[in-house]
Amino acid sequence: MIKIDHIDHVALAVKDLKRSMQWYQEVLGLERRYEEAWGEVPTMLCAGNTCIALFPTKTQEPKPTPDYDAVAMRHLAFRVGRKNFEGAQVELRNRGIAFEFEDHDIAHSIYFSDPDGHRLELTTYEF
Repeated sequence: MIKIDHIDHVALAVKDLKRSMQWYQEVLGLERRYEEAWGEVPTMLCAGNTCIALFPTKTQEPKPTPDYDAVAMRHLAFRVGRKNFEGAQVELRNRGIAFEFEDHDIAHSIYFSDPDGHRLELTTYEF
């Protein structure tokens, strides 16, 4: 059996690397890493041990988000504490970014999209 420590990164295809990098840094507070080693591609953005790797897409036409009947990655979820969860809702409203709240009984989540339509989730298990 393989023993995994944690997810290292999730790779996302984006239309505009610079725009997406700026969005993830400003909205989610991710920090750029490994620029000296890799240059622009991939653009690695991280918080703690959690990273995303941005890659330029070859097409400018986004594909629709798959529905629950499709075999696909549905969304990317980041865990936050309750204080950050509440603050994130204020931040998203101030930036004009629409989001939906869901009560999952054991967790609360908000769902929203990045500039390329990738579905993101912020979730907290703190009440």
